[in-house]
Amino acid sequence: MSDPDLPAGVERREIAGETRLATRGDPVYGEPTADGWRAWDPERSKLGGMLELGFDTGLTGGETVLYLGAASGTTVSHVADFAGPTYAVEFAPRPARDLLDAAEPRDRLFPLLKDARKPETYAHVVEADVDAIVQDVATRGQATVAARNARFLADDGRLLLAVKARSEDATAEPGDVFEAALDELRESYDVLETRRLDRYHEDHLGVVATPR
Repeated sequence: MSDPDLPAGVERREIAGETRLATRGDPVYGEPTADGWRAWDPERSKLGGMLELGFDTGLTGGETVLYLGAASGTTVSHVADFAGPTYAVEFAPRPARDLLDAAEPRDRLFPLLKDARKPETYAHVVEADVDAIVQDVATRGQATVAARNARFLADDGRLLLAVKARSEDATAEPGDVFEAALDELRESYDVLETRRLDRYHEDHLGVVATPR
């Protein structure tokens, strides 16, 4: 069932007895499927959680995406199902091997074994003026990573960021961590929307922003 608030290529489908977010493509992480559609589990995907919670992501389908922190491909494979060229940056070799498997049937998904903290190492590959940056990295300095990669984002593009409080400081109050990250982020971006993702991901903040 199409939903005007979702990107083209993302639908709510009846799968395994439940109405779920879904994209059309080969399964990647054991998710249930039906009629060529694969369920998008918001409890395993920060972006999936943001879509379920009604964030205005600006995604319409077919856009060029830079995905930072692709891991084994759980979320970025869904993105590549409905987006255009999707550059998937992952630093750790083990999940990157799984990411290659997810990319094999997806000719729009381009895995890059690179460090998202060092965008200069993949600047020669990623197209200028991408429509969206999706960031889900488990490291300190998540706002710094977003700022360093702002060079790739089109003037009217969107940053879709999940801030992980425990990756920044496991001892601090998550709210304090989020405020500090947003303060730094505002040096490079205009923040459009923030909301906690605790319904699906404890101590995470979803952020939508545009470049300054």
